Amino acid sequence: MEFKDYYSTLGVAKTATEKEIKQAYRKLARKHHPDVNPGDKSAEAKFKEINEAYEVLGDPPKRKKYDELGSNWRMYEQAGAGANAGAGAGGWNINFGGGGQGGGFRTMTEEEMREMFGDADPFSDFFHTFFGGGGGPGEDVRGGARRSTPQGRGRAARQGRDVEHELELGLEDAYHGAMRRLSMTHDGQARTVDVRIPPGVGEGSRVRIAGEGEHGIGGAKSGDLYLRIRQTPHPKFERKGRDLYTHVSVPLTTAVLGGEAEIQTLSGKPVRLKIPPATQNGQVFRLKGHGMPAVGKPEEHGDLYVTVDVELPRSLTAEQRKHFEELQKLEKETKHSAA
Repeated sequence: MEFKDYYSTLGVAKTATEKEIKQAYRKLARKHHPDVNPGDKSAEAKFKEINEAYEVLGDPPKRKKYDELGSNWRMYEQAGAGANAGAGAGGWNINFGGGGQGGGFRTMTEEEMREMFGDADPFSDFFHTFFGGGGGPGEDVRGGARRSTPQGRGRAARQGRDVEHELELGLEDAYHGAMRRLSMTHDGQARTVDVRIPPGVGEGSRVRIAGEGEHGIGGAKSGDLYLRIRQTPHPKFERKGRDLYTHVSVPLTTAVLGGEAEIQTLSGKPVRLKIPPATQNGQVFRLKGHGMPAVGKPEEHGDLYVTVDVELPRSLTAEQRKHFEELQKLEKETKHSAA
């Protein structure tokens, strides 16, 4: 049986910190992942070695035992550190629990590795001898530690994985909330799920539907379904957080003399905006409380900001032209008097 130099596998020194080990593992796992290298057997083998190395070095208790092992691994093997761990003189009682997960970043369990690569054993004899309690038949791995189960009892219980899907949502539906019926296929089974989208969700929001992910194994509960919202553009409104932005066109006379403009809102009820005299083109007005609702707090809304676009006449009647010429003359006289 060949000694496995896990530090060399991850390309780190024996003095490497947990952070350095985790960074090295992540980098190598991304590089050699089967999804990135489809059909590449060498990358597949390397990925298994990397996962095994991090399973040990990423778990402080296992790393401590591995460091104690060092070049004396053959002595431990002969002393019964494998299937008879803890028995006989010099025996080594290897008894690890679920194992640490490396600060939130974990290796794949044996069951997950088998699902990816088939029934071939994803861990080496070296690993099973010193970290797997002997590796006999009828044993399963959960969280990296092998756990004995009666033969014929089936696979170890494992919660189903979470599933994430992207969902396009219009601005009106994001404002009011919506129901969506989704057709999905997981674990080879097709099913439909009715999902309620709460008011106020936006770009990148994740809506969780409990228990609608992949099915659990061995009686364990199913994972969750997450819908990641992609907000589709709206022809009239632009959204920034909980605030909305829109434009309104007003005639030149209204901008000069003042008046009102009707503003459409996502609630479906138009509101009247007061236009003060001498309103400038591009001037922005705020309508408080007419923006998007807060998620979980539909009574709270952002604001609606309205930009005024002053409409200039494209043609003039003779009478209109006469009035504008008189206005021009009056403006010149006013400037001359002021000078």
